Amino acid sequence: MSSFERLTIDDIARLANVSRTTASMVLNGHAERYRIAKATVERVLAVAAEHHFSPSQSARSLRSKRSGTLGLVVPELTNFAHASLAQALETQSRAAGYQLLIVTSDDEPERETAAIAHLVARQVEGLIVVPCSSDASHYTQWTKRVPLVFVDRRVDDCEIPFVVTDAAVSVTELVGDALTAGMEEVVYFGGQSELSPSRDRLAGYRAALAAANKTEHTDWVFQRDYRRHSGQVLIEAWQREHGRYPQALFTGSITLLEGVLAHLIATDSFAHAPRLMTFDDHPLLDCLPLPVNAANQNSTRLATQSLASVLALIAGEKAASAWVPASLHRRR
Repeated sequence: MSSFERLTIDDIARLANVSRTTASMVLNGHAERYRIAKATVERVLAVAAEHHFSPSQSARSLRSKRSGTLGLVVPELTNFAHASLAQALETQSRAAGYQLLIVTSDDEPERETAAIAHLVARQVEGLIVVPCSSDASHYTQWTKRVPLVFVDRRVDDCEIPFVVTDAAVSVTELVGDALTAGMEEVVYFGGQSELSPSRDRLAGYRAALAAANKTEHTDWVFQRDYRRHSGQVLIEAWQREHGRYPQALFTGSITLLEGVLAHLIATDSFAHAPRLMTFDDHPLLDCLPLPVNAANQNSTRLATQSLASVLALIAGEKAASAWVPASLHRRR
């Protein structure tokens, strides 16, 4: 049996010695409209404040058909890029008068569906989703229920608007720097090949090779997923197969880079490490004993534009898809 005291509006009315209707009018901001006496208003508000009471949000939502909430679905909050996006969106949503509810999918479609269903059941007014499936039908089923916008990833052959980073351009420039510096071998570690960021980042990598008239070798491109463990597995396998590290290595996410760095630390191999490049940036990269050049996503702009898109849909307007440029952080 719970020992928590859950007060209702009836309790507040009794403690303030007013009717339930009067208490409800005061607490829902309608006192002036119904000409409730100032002393009564002050008494009700004082009792409510003393007991930390606020009207039921769900009941208010039923009456107004507005919940004042938005939903965000991300693969995982341990991913620095997604955590930065969530932080920016929470701040901007609050400024726009909305509370942001955040759930994670673990990059698993079934869990993602359950997460979306949970948010819809809570009557969020709009959804912003980092999709983990390339199946458009996985998402279009929800568009009749709630305004939905993709962020960070897009789904091909799908009319749902998206806001993503223009990854190909920045990766081409980043890898091109290594090739211009004389690297003859640039290896690529990426995530799930079916996801749009994976395709975009790999396209940027291959565009850099083409611009430098380099032929891609069969042992240069490897794709697994974006988890830290995969970065460690991939670098261990490459080193074991070749008896050395590649001249240069691009990782498609900072989580993959973490795995590579974990291996280098465990084997005390920083002296033999490849030239490192990654997509996503983090301040801790400034503290490493070797430089790591990075493509830096603009989380603030991704948040701003995805929020603007979902608010446009809520207002019954059209929302256009958008590509947000990345910047480069060169440490060498």
